Amino acid sequence: MKAVVYEAFSAPPKIMTVPDPTPEPHGVVVKVMATGVCRSDWHGWVGHDPDIQLPHVPGHELAGIVEAVGKDVTKWKIGDRVTVPFVGGCGACPECHSGNHQVCDRQFQPGFTHWGSFAQYVGLHRADINLVGLPETMDFTTAASLGCRFVTSFRAVVDQGKTSAGQWVAVHGCGGVGLSAIMIANALGANVVAVDISEDKLAMARALGAVATVNASEVGEVAEAVIEITRGGAHVSLDALGHPTTCFNSIANLRKRGKHVQVGLMLAENSTPAIPMSLVIARELEILGSHGMQAHRYDAMLEMMRSGKLAPEKLIGRTINLEQSIDALVTMDRFEVAGVTVVTEF
Repeated sequence: MKAVVYEAFSAPPKIMTVPDPTPEPHGVVVKVMATGVCRSDWHGWVGHDPDIQLPHVPGHELAGIVEAVGKDVTKWKIGDRVTVPFVGGCGACPECHSGNHQVCDRQFQPGFTHWGSFAQYVGLHRADINLVGLPETMDFTTAASLGCRFVTSFRAVVDQGKTSAGQWVAVHGCGGVGLSAIMIANALGANVVAVDISEDKLAMARALGAVATVNASEVGEVAEAVIEITRGGAHVSLDALGHPTTCFNSIANLRKRGKHVQVGLMLAENSTPAIPMSLVIARELEILGSHGMQAHRYDAMLEMMRSGKLAPEKLIGRTINLEQSIDALVTMDRFEVAGVTVVTEF
């Protein structure tokens, strides 16, 4: 099969012909019909993920058609249209038994622990636990855009933030994760303040339901600006970028007993950010992480999509081919493209 492969961290990836995957007894092989290009893939490419073994095929936001099925798989057959969370559970550890596959002790992550979806085919493990069937009405491009950013935002806003109608939600960073969070919070009836340094991204945030925006490059104190807009601070605030500055601002702009949800990855030199702990104590703030979403939670999100309350297709910025994915991957840290980039030609 054709795949994007890098043989050293930060070295230019190449299109190569590599062996087709074969299914594990508990797994399937999926013909990739679409795959998103995510900043997490960039983190992997530069060497921030210790699970990656070289040479490596990136890609974890995928949708496609089941091509081959392992002998122990009971719920899926060849031809099924599927997607998969970027964190898969083993099904046997205490976390999986509690329903928390997103923090499985022996988790499977396509594009990180194993070869991913920047390829014509990808092998997926523990299919009966981790695969999600796609509605016939959903196209593969939209389905791929769910894979990491949208489902991660859904869990962050709904399950971790417990956002409710009428609350103020601040979203710091309006890339794919942030824009997804804005759409989801707005659908729940919350009032969203979007924060970014790009007017193009802030305009997109307003189009997706943000009632106010803050250009962080034009104000002196972002947290104070959010507190003024929300008349006391956000009830829920997300760092959707993953940077010490956005993390700090997200915590500092909370009202008393508010929740900060860390969604953007904090890796390498950003892994130990300064936290305004005096505010955490004095205001009784909550600091929460959010790491993907379990396959069994997709139904709630898909129902909101079926009803028209969520329209993730609006987040798609451009579609490209597999060759173009190389440039899209290595330039992810420039934040040049608004919306989600999806590979649709292999």
